[in-house]
Amino acid sequence: MAARKPGTAARPSGGAKSRDKGTRGGRPDANATTGQRQGKQPARQAGPGNGQTRAAGQAQRGGTAPVAAAAAVEPGVAATPAWLQWTTWALSLGGLGVSIYLTIAHFNTSVTLACPATSTVNCEKVTTSPQSYAFGIPVAVLGLAFYLFLAVANSPWVWRMTWPPIRWARTGSMVVGILFVLWLVYAELFKIGAICLWCTSVHVITFALFVLIMFSFAAGYGAKKDPALA
Repeated sequence: MAARKPGTAARPSGGAKSRDKGTRGGRPDANATTGQRQGKQPARQAGPGNGQTRAAGQAQRGGTAPVAAAAAVEPGVAATPAWLQWTTWALSLGGLGVSIYLTIAHFNTSVTLACPATSTVNCEKVTTSPQSYAFGIPVAVLGLAFYLFLAVANSPWVWRMTWPPIRWARTGSMVVGILFVLWLVYAELFKIGAICLWCTSVHVITFALFVLIMFSFAAGYGAKKDPALA
């Protein structure tokens, strides 16, 4: 037998390689290491915190509009229905348009109102009568100022405000407006003896707004609820 060199270690018999399974030259095998890492990683548990977080995220993504709408209404205040807001605003804009037309026709003699002239219907006779002035101001100008206010006060953005003076100003203006309309109708029927179709359209719009706004006032829309009645 050949003599061993000093300082050399004896090799295993049979020339078998002394390598552990899953290692290469003393280094861990990549597959084995990956398996060990995957095995050591703890499984995620669906705790209540994760579920609440996901639910909150879904609520923010899918429920943005309801949350914003709810936040726009002050707690303890009866919200005004959307249909009432948009209907009163549309009527106010219609009354404003007719008032602008009547005001232009009043100051510009070259503008003739599109209105038939009969024994019953005669717009020119009505708009040039002494009753076309009130307190020294043309009725057309008063109607223009009235509907300018209503176009703002009945807009959906102002309807969402809960400041009491706005609510009282809107309601009070409609009471004054309907009383003025009743006087104008009386003047047309019993003093002038003719009807103006454009004026009548403003009267109808004013009456419709009066009914809707009185209904909203009686229902308590925009007003704080009484805790005793809640």
